[in-house]
Amino acid sequence: MSALLAVNWEWELRGTLIVIIAVAVLPGSIYLILATNMGGRLGFLVAMSALAGWMFILGGVWWIYGKGLLGDDSTWRPVDGATIIRDSGRLSDVGILPSDEPFDPTGDPTVDAAAVQDALQSNGWLKLDPALPSYQQAGSAGSAMVESSEVFASGEFTVVGVFDKGGERSPTFWDGRIDFLAFFHEPHYSVVEIAPLVPQRSEPGRAPARAVIDTSRPHEYVYMIRDLGQKRVPSAIICILSLVILLVLCWLMHTRDRRAAANRAAPALPAKE
Repeated sequence: MSALLAVNWEWELRGTLIVIIAVAVLPGSIYLILATNMGGRLGFLVAMSALAGWMFILGGVWWIYGKGLLGDDSTWRPVDGATIIRDSGRLSDVGILPSDEPFDPTGDPTVDAAAVQDALQSNGWLKLDPALPSYQQAGSAGSAMVESSEVFASGEFTVVGVFDKGGERSPTFWDGRIDFLAFFHEPHYSVVEIAPLVPQRSEPGRAPARAVIDTSRPHEYVYMIRDLGQKRVPSAIICILSLVILLVLCWLMHTRDRRAAANRAAPALPAKE
């Protein structure tokens, strides 16, 4: 009774038993039929070749369409040691702005924020349109990093700008229209500009007050790098390893066929009297 309860309630054990039974019934039944007609060794080679070929096709489909067994998706990651920059004067120290032209804050938060935006755009940073999905993705990732670091709590700041740089793919052909061979990527960085908000007092029964940017406090910046992830790596490994196993098994069967043909073509031994 305890064993039956374990199978019913422990999903790990139940899943393991399902896989074992499925492997024993499906490939095992095919091997049993082949073994009774071809022999144990040749039947095993044929059954394993068919399984490896099927896994190769399945892995290739998963690899192309990004389905099946998947790895981690691409996401924004914090830059080590320079994730949240609270002083705009450090933008040159962490490599966002050129070090030979250090940014010198004036002390006026509004003027400094405008000057930083101009400096970023003049040094190759692209300011994204708030309507773009990439703006929303980077802004959400930057907001999550700010909240997790406890610099600001939720509702105490707002995203006022997202700047993008890098991420070019290569090699591409025909002015970038053909890029299915673009396996190499340049590092992709993003800078999210956040502005603190004026604390608002909430009153019961009334709608929340509209958020107002606090112009007396400087803007802060979140420095992130794009992690491309490994979404198709598991399916690629399955596809390549299955192909290798398939080729090895085919070579073994081909070697056996040649050996059998050579034995049949050899002259018969004289019969003993």
